[in-house]
Formats: sequence, structure tokens, C-alpha cells
Amino acid sequence: MAIKKGFEAEGKVVRRDFPDKGIIFLPESDKYVVVKGGIPGQTVKYRILKSRNGHYEAMILDVVKKSPLENEPPVCKNFGVCGGCDYQTLPYMLQLDMKKNQLNKIFDPVITEEYIFDGIVPAPKRWETRNKMEYAFGDAYLGGPLSLGLHKKRHFYDILYTDDCRIVNDDFNKILAAVFDVVNTTGLSFYNKMMHRGYLRHLLIRRAESTGEILVVLETSSDFITEEEKDCFKCDSLKDFLAGPNANYNKEAPVSDEERAILSSIGEKLLSLALEGKIAGFLHFINNKESDDVKAERSEVLYGQDYIEERLLGLTFKITPFSFFQTNTSGAEVLYSKIRDYVGDRKDKVVFDLYSGTGTIGQILAPVAKKVIGIEIVSEAVDAANENAKQNGLGNTEFIAGDVSEMLDSISEKPDFIVLDPPRDGVAPKALAKILKYDVPEIIYVACKPTSLARDIPVFHENGYTVKRMCYVDMFPNTVHVETVVLMSRVQK
Repeated sequence: MAIKKGFEAEGKVVRRDFPDKGIIFLPESDKYVVVKGGIPGQTVKYRILKSRNGHYEAMILDVVKKSPLENEPPVCKNFGVCGGCDYQTLPYMLQLDMKKNQLNKIFDPVITEEYIFDGIVPAPKRWETRNKMEYAFGDAYLGGPLSLGLHKKRHFYDILYTDDCRIVNDDFNKILAAVFDVVNTTGLSFYNKMMHRGYLRHLLIRRAESTGEILVVLETSSDFITEEEKDCFKCDSLKDFLAGPNANYNKEAPVSDEERAILSSIGEKLLSLALEGKIAGFLHFINNKESDDVKAERSEVLYGQDYIEERLLGLTFKITPFSFFQTNTSGAEVLYSKIRDYVGDRKDKVVFDLYSGTGTIGQILAPVAKKVIGIEIVSEAVDAANENAKQNGLGNTEFIAGDVSEMLDSISEKPDFIVLDPPRDGVAPKALAKILKYDVPEIIYVACKPTSLARDIPVFHENGYTVKRMCYVDMFPNTVHVETVVLMSRVQK
């Protein structure tokens, strides 16, 4: 039987590899199918997408039979169609065990030396973990009604109305519903990513777990038109549309009285809500860029302030809409406590905090170090780091804006200890080569993508480092994600 693209069949998921690769073995064959998602023990219907390196890649069309492991009921209406919480029907301890086994499979082949494995550290709580959400405006389905929420799994456009999400405090759900109630009565258009026309783009919410302060940001374009008006810009084909005057509105025009009245209505609705926390600020971002990221070409504070304050391990952090901050506050305390434990007391040592973001790790390490120097490429994050350090009374920290590889050439001080917390793709080879030249006795590597760390560990081995301690920290219960912390020591020459 020939298996080609489009072929459909049923099969049983026998295992799941990190992060979301379900493995199905084909009967009477040495080949297998990789599907995105799937829980071991599930019987699923799938469709072949392509053949790759002796196996097939496919998409799950339907779960025909649940896994025996799934003995907890879904907690929200969008489970199965929203891709956020694939593990929510699994008992939490089983989730931890699955993640630990998946990561062990990644690291066991590359770490051959003996080391202390501290296991997987559970999150302090299973639900209401996220302190930041970016919701999108769009249609519930192609040509359907306006919706506000998260993208449907395996769909680029369809938006799920997520007003009962459990990975956030219920304040998020109430705010989402309130904003939607107001804009849904106006007939306002949402931004169409193909046409580059329309008004409503994103709703950003940040909530401090310790203080309960909430920041709400409505992101729109300058294209203040209704859905009916937007329809007038449609053409018989995309080619015809792109050839025409598809952006003839004034992107620099001030906010109109009608627009301001709607924004005021949203603000009044938000302030009238019965929330566990408190609205600290309501902002309006205007973004006409074609990319789908939340940006602010222009911004205005409609109410309150443009930041919230969060407390973490005795320190206070000012968080703006674009601040780089761990999305699970209580989980971050566990993660950073583990890092601080691995660092130990370095009161006479200079610590480099590379890829420092808003300097959270560096500031937590400052009390046990002689000096902390952080490097981060995003200048706004560096400004926030220095401001937060000053607010926390830390006089032994310095955060510098720039690319890690380039800035290491300009810093005269030499580190005694290095902490790496790189983005998902890991440390760039050029930067890693310069880091290794310091020959520091110990390095901590924090990885949100374990495969990047597994790729880099052999390079550390080649340069005389061995793994001494390692643990996994579950920052994201009910999802596939997990953080890894590893302490490496240089073999004495």
C-alpha cells in the first residue's frame, strides 16, 4: 500500500517526544508517523502531510479514543481546539513524569559524565499561572462574526473566544469579555493581515501576582473603519487589491472624537468590573506595521499609568507592556531560587548575566556577588533593569545594551562566574566561543528550549567543562514546555 500526501488512517500514539511529537508505528512496517500532539495511548485519525527521512509527518484530524492516562475532565470549553493546554486531562504528577522522561531522552546521549540530577521541580500551582496574555481580534471562522481570544489550533486566522481560560486569573477573562462586549456593538473592523486594512488588532493584559495590579493595552491601527466599510476595499482577487490604493488613509491622523468616545466606553467598562486585582493602567497603542507583533508606533495612557509593579524574592520590578519578565511569577521564584542555589555565595566574585532581559536573575544574584554585569540586546529591557536595580537599592549591578558577542569585546572586567539565559535558539556560536575563552571555573545555563542546550553541551565538553548539577523546572503546567537549569564546571588543568 502506497502512502502519499493526503493519505488518511487511524493509529495509536505509542509515545510522545519533546515537545509535542506523537509517534505512531505503522503496522507490518519499520516506518512510523510523527504527529503534532497526541497523548500516549490515544487512538487518532491522521492525514499524511509529507515523507521525511524515512518517516512520515502527519496532522491529527480527530481523537478516536482517549488514552487510559486521561482521567481528568477538561476545565475549559476550548480544550482540544485551543493548543494551549494539551496536558490538562492528565494528572499533574503524570505530566511531570512525562516531561522528565522526554528531557532525559534528549540529555542522556550528550551527558556521559556522572552528575547530580535534582529531578523535575513542580510548579507552585497548576492553574492561574500566566501573568501576561496577548489576545487577537479576528473572525471566529472565515467570514464569521468578530471574536477575541487565541488562535485555533492549526489555524492561522480563526480566533477562539477564550473567556473561561484557566491558565490565567479570572480577571483576564472578565477583562476580555468586557472589551469584547463594547467593541462588538460598534461594528468596528478587525485588522485583516492579507488586506492590511481594519482597526482592531490585539488586547494585551499583564497582571502582577503579588500586587494584583493590572495593565490593559488595546492595540489598533489608524484605520478606524467598520467591517462594512472594509468590505468596500475587497477586489475580485488579491492581485487586483494589492495593485490598487489599499492604504489611502492617513496613518498619522489624530484620534477622532468618535474613536475617543469608544475608547472611553471601554475604559469605563473596565473600571466598573468586579476584579480580584485592580486596573492600574489602560493604554491605547496605534500600530500600522504589517507584522503581527504587538507594537506601539504611537501610544497614549487613557487611564492610570503605563506600568505595574511585581514583587519577586524580596525585590520589586517595574513592568511595562514590553518588559521581558517570566510569565509565571510564582514559578519564576522557584526557578530563580534554584539558580541562586546553584550559584552559591560569590561575594568576592564578578558575575556576568548574559541575555539578561530586565535583569531579574542579575538582581537576585547581586546580594551574593561582588558585582553583576548584565548584557541584553533590547535597550528598553536594559533601561528597565537599571531602573529596577536602583529602586531595589542594588549598587553593584550594571546592565548594558547590546549584542552579547559584540559587547564582550568592549568590557574590560573579567567574570569569575557566568550565567547564560539565552533565547530559544540558544547561544550563537560566535558568542559561545568568546564566553568559553574566559575560562571561568563555573557556568550556569538556563534553557527554555532543551534541544538548544543539548546542542551546546558537547561544545562545553570540548572546552573542558563537565555537568555537575542539573534540574528541570515546570514553569508551564498542563503544557509541553519546561525550563532546564544546568551547572557546569571546568576541569582543572
